[in-house]
Amino acid sequence: MSNKSWSYAELEAVKQNAGKRDLVIVGALGRAAYPGLPEIDLLKDLGENRVMNYTAIDEMWYTNVALGSALAGAKTIYWHGMYMADAYPFHFVGQHAGKLHHMTGGQATIPAIYVLSISGQSPGMAGQHSDYEEDSWYMHIPGVRTVIPSTVYDVKGLMSAAMKGDDPVVMFKYSAFAAQQDDVPDTPYEVAFGKAAIRTQGSDLTIISSGGGMLGATAATDILTKAGVKVELIDLRSLNPMDTETIVKSVQKTKRLVTFDQSKYTLCPGAEVLARVTEGVESFKARRIAYPDAPPAGAPEMFNWARPTEQNLVEAAKRLLG
Repeated sequence: MSNKSWSYAELEAVKQNAGKRDLVIVGALGRAAYPGLPEIDLLKDLGENRVMNYTAIDEMWYTNVALGSALAGAKTIYWHGMYMADAYPFHFVGQHAGKLHHMTGGQATIPAIYVLSISGQSPGMAGQHSDYEEDSWYMHIPGVRTVIPSTVYDVKGLMSAAMKGDDPVVMFKYSAFAAQQDDVPDTPYEVAFGKAAIRTQGSDLTIISSGGGMLGATAATDILTKAGVKVELIDLRSLNPMDTETIVKSVQKTKRLVTFDQSKYTLCPGAEVLARVTEGVESFKARRIAYPDAPPAGAPEMFNWARPTEQNLVEAAKRLLG
């Protein structure tokens, strides 16, 4: 067990599992050899024939190279550029990576990992980047595993699980977590896909979030706990598959639910959570908090006024509690 940064834990998982199968890394953009991380130098450890580093910035080309490499049988990791998560990979992941296994009668596998960096609801990142929340896009694709870690422990465990499977995986990385550090086991371990994490136990109210939304959800939980509310905070971690059992059991207990997302309100992950709870719980009260269905404002003041905050969550919880 030792203190590790997000990037260190992520690359450590790759290195610890790299020798177990053929591996190709494309679009590394410097991630193969982080400055200040001499122990994690994938370019040095794996060689230039396996790590395509510092190549041209062409997201569409990267996506297709990763797809072709995976089709050829190599475990392939594609790191999408920082703050550059956008629509480029979506067509190829949805139209090809998610379908080819089924279209070929199981003959083709796509063991590709698409790591998509995203700024989340961040004023000052310009409209092209500040409100992109493709989590609900990718979780809608059959055949693609969609995971969204919010802790250093989870990023290593989910990356390790992704390294061992043969299904295509999309992993979201929020820029707000880039400086995060925590004690993480030095030995290999996995975090199973489809298993949510219960961050706090409670009986009064269930709060469910994921990814960047966990920052506000955790802050709101702290505020409510100090006010005497027993909150059960659930971090989804995995959007596809989603841990329906944990979600439903929690709301059966508390009878109150608030979902909290940085995604757009319509069809955000919280909407899917609410649908599954409706199918599994006969009577409960709920609120959904998400970003409005509107383009981001240019002025930071307007942007901050529109985006969901922990105060929005606290106020919604108080209304549910009566």
